[in-house]
Order: sequence, then C-alpha cells, then structure tokens
Amino acid sequence: MRILAIETSCDETGIAVVETRGSSATPKSLKVLANTLISQASLHAQFGGVFPALARREHAKNIMPLLIHALTEAGIAKKLKKSRVLTAKEGAAFAKIFHKEPELFATFKDTLLSLKIPAIDAVAVTSGPGLEPALWVGINTAEALGALWGVPVIPVNHMEGHIATALLELDPLKPKTYHLKPANYPALALLISGGHTELVLMPSKGKYKMLGQTRDDAVGEAFDKVARMLGLGYPGGPEISKLAEKVPHNQALAVPLPRPMLKSGDFDFSFSGLKTSVLYAIKKFETLTERDRELIAKDFEDSVTEVLVTKTIRAGKKYNVKEIILGGGVTANKEIRKVFTETVAREMPDTKLFIPSVLLSGDNGLMIAVAGLLRSKSQKHILANGTLKLAKSVSPTLEELRKRR
Repeated sequence: MRILAIETSCDETGIAVVETRGSSATPKSLKVLANTLISQASLHAQFGGVFPALARREHAKNIMPLLIHALTEAGIAKKLKKSRVLTAKEGAAFAKIFHKEPELFATFKDTLLSLKIPAIDAVAVTSGPGLEPALWVGINTAEALGALWGVPVIPVNHMEGHIATALLELDPLKPKTYHLKPANYPALALLISGGHTELVLMPSKGKYKMLGQTRDDAVGEAFDKVARMLGLGYPGGPEISKLAEKVPHNQALAVPLPRPMLKSGDFDFSFSGLKTSVLYAIKKFETLTERDRELIAKDFEDSVTEVLVTKTIRAGKKYNVKEIILGGGVTANKEIRKVFTETVAREMPDTKLFIPSVLLSGDNGLMIAVAGLLRSKSQKHILANGTLKLAKSVSPTLEELRKRR
C-alpha cells in the first residue's frame, strides 16, 4: 500500500511517498520511498518571520518540480509514449480546481500529463492549521492528483502529523524503514512550533482534549522575536541555542527573567511578557557585550524550558498518563530535549517519553503520510482551515475506504 503526502502549511514544501506493510490502522513497517523538502527560511529571513504571500508564491513555484523529484526518487515516475490529452470536461474540472492558480495549472499539465499513472493508493494533504494561502496550494495540487490518478484524497491535520512522527522508530537493520509504535492511553502531547504551543490530552485512540495553549505568542514565535532583539538570524531557535551553549555553568544573568504562568494553576502558556522582559534586560546594558547576549539567550531558553516541562509534568501526573509525546519544530532544541528526558525519567519513571528525531521535528511530507494512514477519511472538496483543531474521532481506515470504492 502506497500513499503520497503533501505538506504546505507554512514555509516548507514537503512531499513524501510511503509504502506500508500490515494494516493501515497498525502498520508493521513504513518504508520511505521518498521524502523531499524545499525550505523557504532564507527568503523569509528579511521579514523576521513567514510572509504569507511570499510563502504561497514559493509553494506554487516549487510543488510540481518537487513532486516529479519525489516520484522519480520513489521509482514510480514512468513516461508515456504520448502525452495524455485532457477532454473538454476534464480540462474544465482541472481549471476549476486551479482557478486561483493558473500558472500552477499550466505546470501541472506540462509535467504530469506525460507520465503514466503511478502505483499510488491515496494522496494525503495538510488541510490545516497553517497559513491558508499556502495550504490552498497543497490542497489544489492534491485534489488534481486525485482526479487525474483516480485515487482518494485524505485531508490531514498538521498537528496530528507531528504527534504521529514522534512515534516513528527507525529500523536499525533496514534503511529508510520505520516502525510506528502504538500509543498507550491516556497519553499527553505537547505541540511546540513557530505557530503553536498546545498541551493536548489523548484519552483514547483518535480523541483529543485541549488542556492548555498559548494566550499570545507561540513558543517558536517567541524564539524568533527574541533572536531579532539580540541581532540574530531567522529562524531564531537554533541561533539562540548556539549562544546559550557558550555560557559557562557558573555564570547566569544577574536578574533572572520571569517564568511566565509557571504557577498559574492551569495549563495555558504566555510568552509575550517574557519577550518584553528580554527587551528590558537588553536596555539595562549601556553596551551589550557578546557575553551579555549569551547570558540573556541562556536565561530565555531556560525560562521557556522550565515552563514547558513543569506544566507538562503537572498535567501528566494529574491525568496519570502512560506516555508523553513531544511534537513540532521546537522539539529540535537540545536543552528542551535534555531537560524533558531527565525530568520524565526522574519524576514519572513509569511514563514513556517520545520525541521525534531532529531531522523529522520540523514540517515534512512524511508526517502527513503517517497521519493520513491513521486517519484516512477522503473528501471530494477539501477546505483550507488556518485554525483547524484536532478532530475528536477516528475516521475509517484506508483499507475500509478502498473496499468502499
């Protein structure tokens, strides 16, 4: 069984082709035939964050070449002797799909009509949350592929993809092959990225309850803004970590930064005030030396880490969870990974901790492929939803979907 997945929720264009063994509900293994990615980070650096119109334009420019690259890498891009010609009805249908992307439609026709229909069982695509202009590029492409190839198109929640990715375990004996570890419930997921900070309880398979979320800035957004204050590049997270690592163990900021909402009694987060505190801390120095910048970066990272870990552990104990799952690009942070690993082992030794590999922590097509396998309800007309919430129930499996066809 093969699934092609498309991710365009923010500033990465990702396409993956995954082959599974076993049932789609509990696949024994997942072989990654292709997992291609184009990042726009360098283009958005001048804005200090993602500029939606630019993101949409770059997705539209990159998605078809990346798709051909993924199909070729997977070994399923076969040329036709003669390119297919669309009927008037087919042409009208595709024109409707791409009515806001005429250039993308032209590229679609130039590249895909000359290929044989590949051995793909379904197409999965991110439908939200994310930047809606960017999401539409992926959705329109997925719907066109579904129509051209005659396969179902599965909308995927981006955040569910991050959860699924953390449960992937690389097979040490088989290259590019992963095992999807079954989750034990109740489980708790902390989702941390440039756009999200959410603490989510999973009482049973496919069910979610939001325990807490950021009231203002997402944690990744806070890293970006503080990095800009310190004269660092974008994305800010890796730059702040590099500075923080240079601080000797016996040195610390003279006046520590606050730990926002650490004792609020709920599971919400707030990082806007912490960002303001960093600004005030910078202004206290007549001349900001390199060591001053390092100390501020270190205390900011420590503050964020302490708040995330403390609230997650508190929620884990309250709901007696069997697993804690971290997901999202901020999980690549070395300090956050280290402190979570040590704290869970010390305070909740019977609870398993899952953190995605650094290479899969950011947005990518593989995460959408895995989530598409687990939640495989197809739709004829998918809508981009920038504020999409995690669904409450499990949809039919891909195998059930194929039987209905």
